[in-house]
Amino acid sequence: MKDLVAKINAEIETFKTESEALAEKGVKAAGARARKSSLEIEKLLKEFRKVSIKESKK
Repeated sequence: MKDLVAKINAEIETFKTESEALAEKGVKAAGARARKSSLEIEKLLKEFRKVSIKESKK
């Protein structure tokens, strides 16, 4: 579970970096990378939910 949380945090940092590059500098490619990162965050959070529920039932 710690590994999953680390992956989520890393992906959130990537999203922050790319979205700031888009908003502040107008880097269009950063927008695509931020959107991709947001989809990855979504998948990781769904996985976290599954693992969390499984852990709570032990």
